[in-house]
Amino acid sequence: MKPLLINNALIINENTQKTGSLLIKDGVIEEIYYEATSIPKEIASQAKQMDASNKILIPGVIDEHVHFRQPGMEHKAEIQTESRAAIAGGVTSFMEMPNTIPQATTNERLEEKFTIANEKSLANYSFYLGATNKNIREIQKADPKKICGVKAFLGSSTGNMLLDDKNILETLFKESSLPIVAHCEDEYTIQRNLNHYKNIYGKDIPVSLHPAIRSTEACYKSSSFAVDLAEKYGTKFHVLHLSTAKELSLFNNVIPLKEKKITAEVCIHHLWFQDTDYDKFGTKIKWNPAIKSSKDREGLLKGLMENKIDAIATDHAPHTLQEKTNPYTDAPSGGPMIQHSLQAMLDLYNENILSLTTIVDKMCHAPADIFKIKNRGYIKKGYYADLVIIDLDKPYTVDHNNILYKCRWSPMEGYRFKSSITHTFVNGVLVYNKGKILNNKVAKRLEFER
Repeated sequence: MKPLLINNALIINENTQKTGSLLIKDGVIEEIYYEATSIPKEIASQAKQMDASNKILIPGVIDEHVHFRQPGMEHKAEIQTESRAAIAGGVTSFMEMPNTIPQATTNERLEEKFTIANEKSLANYSFYLGATNKNIREIQKADPKKICGVKAFLGSSTGNMLLDDKNILETLFKESSLPIVAHCEDEYTIQRNLNHYKNIYGKDIPVSLHPAIRSTEACYKSSSFAVDLAEKYGTKFHVLHLSTAKELSLFNNVIPLKEKKITAEVCIHHLWFQDTDYDKFGTKIKWNPAIKSSKDREGLLKGLMENKIDAIATDHAPHTLQEKTNPYTDAPSGGPMIQHSLQAMLDLYNENILSLTTIVDKMCHAPADIFKIKNRGYIKKGYYADLVIIDLDKPYTVDHNNILYKCRWSPMEGYRFKSSITHTFVNGVLVYNKGKILNNKVAKRLEFER
């Protein structure tokens, strides 16, 4: 392919903002030319050129927490449809969870998912191996250079993969060569709270009580237990979807990220919504863990800025709209978010809540550092050219016609974002261009430097 020169963009990378140009060749970043550096004439003459004046250029977003539902739940989503939505939102790589049908709890099942992604995905990909009470030997056999990590459900969620044998948990944290990621909610506390409200309301529990059922107590009890285990064994451990301000006390902001053993993420919906939104959105914003109070939302934002929270992800977890509109006890938890995650955070920038460098750090750099992803997450010479161009001054309204998820709904529907994703590149190839999916199958399996 002919080299590509992206000119005059404001490049956001490694806590800097500089105007410059980027040369892409053979899928990787060949050279970066900042303002004071002139581009050699022979380079400029040989390259295809794209003008990015008045636009922002960032590394592709790495979403390290998604559920794409394939295999087994294709009525909700597929790897092809959700990766299509991902690239439209500036997400160039994803790491997907094991609670599919069948569950990805063996290396053989995991490789079947890689085969599907190799054929269908428009974004780079990896998949977690699921931990159960019975598969510790499968986890011990896994190659840490080829698999992003192992997922442990310490609270039940979609797929019923609850890991509740404490002896097995001890063994997992002691022996896993893969990073462990965990859904942390205490199951006993949840069931006690649920039974209490069932006794009052029967099946018609108001959705506004979801954060009382999946409470701060349930989250903190489980996450503190898991963090203690990780500290005991020196485990590489990542806590998923923090939802409470109280949990921030468990995390360190003194150690540099690349040296941290214990890290944490927050998801878009916990930064965007709060418990007063249940009246408007109902079960559409029913997630596990639950969206909680405005004080929790404010605490999570503060934790991001203070580097107690290391990464921003989506927990993209689509269900059909029919499923989501069931009564509270029958409505599944989770919702689609990946297409609009970056735009949502850019709106927080426009509200002077997050800086552009913080957004890039938490959505692009940090996932690469936490999971030691090879040559991605940064704008650096020799790195894969996973890139996103953003127009901060081009509003974008979410409506049914531009939602790309297979489920065709979003809790963001009707919202007008202040910014637009104009172009997305995966491995140096343009895959999304001003609203059009180009369906260039150039995605690769993520590799890890461990």
